[in-house]
Amino acid sequence: METTLYTVTVYTENMVGLLNQIAIIFTKRHINIESLTVSKSSLPGIHKFTITVEADKDQIVKVVRQIEKRIDVLKAYVYTDEDVIFQEVALYKIPTDSLLDNPEIEMLMRNSNARIIEVNRTYAVIELSGNTDDTQRLFDELNKYKVSQFVRSGRVAITRSTQERLSDYLIEIEKKRTDKLKNAQNS
Repeated sequence: METTLYTVTVYTENMVGLLNQIAIIFTKRHINIESLTVSKSSLPGIHKFTITVEADKDQIVKVVRQIEKRIDVLKAYVYTDEDVIFQEVALYKIPTDSLLDNPEIEMLMRNSNARIIEVNRTYAVIELSGNTDDTQRLFDELNKYKVSQFVRSGRVAITRSTQERLSDYLIEIEKKRTDKLKNAQNS
């Protein structure tokens, strides 16, 4: 079966142990999580998990359904790269001498829109925001000058739609709840 890189967003209340429960769902289906980022969402009291996985369409649909069955999960969505705008942040630590002695590093940084975030006598830390290919390409180039540490964040992503999809879902749920209360009062 053909696999695709999917971005799964999961909206939850901030509950202890939920990350483990979600990870187990992927593990049971033998799907490796490529990246994972968790943060507060634009909606008060709601957190957003952004998970990237390589899977086929059938697998990912089943996983999202299972995630939504968790009691603390409000809603989960699945996207392809065309559906979201995404970035990663990468940090590179190189010897300060390499930075000072090699003007090529400055050109690499300019060409990739990277920036220096710290310099001391021993090392310099460079930051780049971009997609995985961008951050890996800069690593490969900088590694010629002995990168001593490299780290890349998980994907952060927002949809191309005008508002958070969860907002529409919550409005729909509230309307159903209000209608149900009105029907109960009229009975």
